[in-house]
Amino acid sequence: MAEFWSEYGGLILEGLRDTSIMVVASTIFAYIIGLPLGVLLIVTRPGGIWEHPWLNRVVGWIINIGRSIPFIILMILLLDFTKFLVGTKIGVRGAIPPLVISAAPFIARMVESSLSEVDGGVVEAAQSMGASTWQIVRKVYLPEARPSLILGAAVSIVTIIAYTTIAGTVGAGGLGDLAVRYGYVRRVPEMLAATVILIIVMVQIIQSLFSWLSTKLDKRLR
Repeated sequence: MAEFWSEYGGLILEGLRDTSIMVVASTIFAYIIGLPLGVLLIVTRPGGIWEHPWLNRVVGWIINIGRSIPFIILMILLLDFTKFLVGTKIGVRGAIPPLVISAAPFIARMVESSLSEVDGGVVEAAQSMGASTWQIVRKVYLPEARPSLILGAAVSIVTIIAYTTIAGTVGAGGLGDLAVRYGYVRRVPEMLAATVILIIVMVQIIQSLFSWLSTKLDKRLR
């Protein structure tokens, strides 16, 4: 073990750093896109507080198309766009645009699902008091759905971690790249085991942390 760590420890730490950067950056940008889209789906749906069925259908159609494209195919389709946007098609920077574009529709649906759990009576009460659409979103929907949104964020982040491992197989770097280059191609089973263990640990930490936070914020459990 000591010999393995002395030879590959630096690579593993670098891969962990690259994966963490991809996950954090992609999650932030994907939520900047996906959260408003999810809110828009809720408020424009039939019977919503800003009912626009045609807009709801268009946004839902776009989101469904984004969710339907497998991530590895999306990466290939976006190579030229990624090059134009960040100046490279590979590496950590090259992986972030397709990660964001792939994760944003998924996040939008997670947000929609969380907001749909909000009690309609609370929304109607806010409307009866003259609250605007934006006020209802900001002061009713988002606060009331906070525990569910946090659990949804955990699922979204774990999904993005899975995407980063796929991205690693086509030159993005990170733990997925190490698993393929060293664990599979060069037949170093210890590297494959190390990357798998690190990914499992990352997922467990995120799931446990967000579950704890969701429970702490859930008013129904107080």
